[in-house]
Amino acid sequence: MEEVRVRFAPSPTGYLHIGGLRTAIYNYIYARQKGGKFLLRIEDTDRTRFVEGAMENLVRSLQWSGIEIDEGVTLKDGELTQVGDRGPYIQSQRLKTYEKYVDQLIEEDKAYYCFCSKERLDALREEQKIKGQVPRYDGLCRAISKEEAKERVAQGEDHVVRLKLPHDRDIHFHDIVRGDITINTNEMDDQVLMKSDGFPTYHLAVVVDDHLMGISHIIRGEEWLPSTPKHVYLYEAFGWEQPTYIHLPGVLNENHKKLSKRQGDVSVEDFRGHGYLPEGLVNYLALVGWSPDSNEEIFSMDQLIEAFDPSRIAKAGGVFDVKKLDWVNSHYMKELTNEELLELATPYLADGGITADYIRENREKMLTLMETIKDSLDRVEQVPERSAFLFGEFKVTDEAALGELKSETAPEVLSTMEALLKEMEEMTPERAKTFMKEVQKASGVKGKKLFMPARAAITGVVHGPEMVNILYLIGKDELLRRIAVAKEAAAMA
Repeated sequence: MEEVRVRFAPSPTGYLHIGGLRTAIYNYIYARQKGGKFLLRIEDTDRTRFVEGAMENLVRSLQWSGIEIDEGVTLKDGELTQVGDRGPYIQSQRLKTYEKYVDQLIEEDKAYYCFCSKERLDALREEQKIKGQVPRYDGLCRAISKEEAKERVAQGEDHVVRLKLPHDRDIHFHDIVRGDITINTNEMDDQVLMKSDGFPTYHLAVVVDDHLMGISHIIRGEEWLPSTPKHVYLYEAFGWEQPTYIHLPGVLNENHKKLSKRQGDVSVEDFRGHGYLPEGLVNYLALVGWSPDSNEEIFSMDQLIEAFDPSRIAKAGGVFDVKKLDWVNSHYMKELTNEELLELATPYLADGGITADYIRENREKMLTLMETIKDSLDRVEQVPERSAFLFGEFKVTDEAALGELKSETAPEVLSTMEALLKEMEEMTPERAKTFMKEVQKASGVKGKKLFMPARAAITGVVHGPEMVNILYLIGKDELLRRIAVAKEAAAMA
């Protein structure tokens, strides 16, 4: 059995889109399942769209996501490097290779030079649109003899190289997601293979590279499905064995349109910035367009590798649901240790004015805070908001809280809390565990009539984390101050 070799081959045109990450995930888990190799190739032949720093971002995003690059472009000690014996893995460094293969096609009369100007091509497309025809090249330059064409090229005339498709021939291929597909060459275009700037188009480069790099399975987005017959014909023209095709459905927004920057966050960098964990994002993305044969929804990378079955990839696009992502990510948030959560949360807390020095000096309390809020978190960026009961300005404006502070039992509860607090030296973790039982015993109030006014008085709201931890975190002096503020707020309400 041949070795499974797959590739993720993005263009360095900006940050990695989450749809691109999903493609990379499927390639990676399939390769790992089959004991194969995952390659990262950079397709940078469209020089007009090249973005400085995009390659580094692509690699960093993949590595952050837990995707290991076996061959191709990677980062080592912060520097871009290439590993593997089938490189270069950056297409702009492979121009001589493409020239060799395009020359072969011309010599074998499977490609031809085209000298049509942009103005002629634009006019042709406009005329075809008016007539209701599918815009495509009319083959004018096919009639030029090879000798004349080469002479014009030698004289420096602007030109491209086009694929010379046979007339009226059915092109067949099988896609694991879409099944058997047939397209007639009369519905296809004599695709440009080499542009006037000497760079290949995607169509030539992808076929040459996939063959030379031994790619066995092409797992890519469905937007490349219409181009696949041209690639199939190119494989035939070169006499090469075809790979297996797996075209993935799109990642859609809630309106079932293609997910794009105009609707908000779409890059891995965006979601990383919001404090999503790589395990949560990878787990969720894997389920956008693929379903396991069980009802399970929580999968580690290793479990995805074991469960993945390309035949269960959907034909229809998968809707990206942020609420579902939050639910999946919250599972992994709960699995973090308090130390891990605090480390991840430190930059977000710093944005809210909680310095690294404060965190270091109050580490025990900060770890207790992480334990207290962890179960309420969907993502790390929520830590400052969930910590507001401790660090934010204390006031009671919530209607439900004010209602509890004006309840029949509130005066007795608050007075008892004040008396007990004044008697103690400090609120230790041990004392916090028994404090509300002491209040209950001294006041004679219990249940909701005890806890609701107490919580309202010390947090300003009626729902929240475990009271024991809150009492310890707020501490004796601040608890007394808050009870006084709460009493005043109730009196004025």
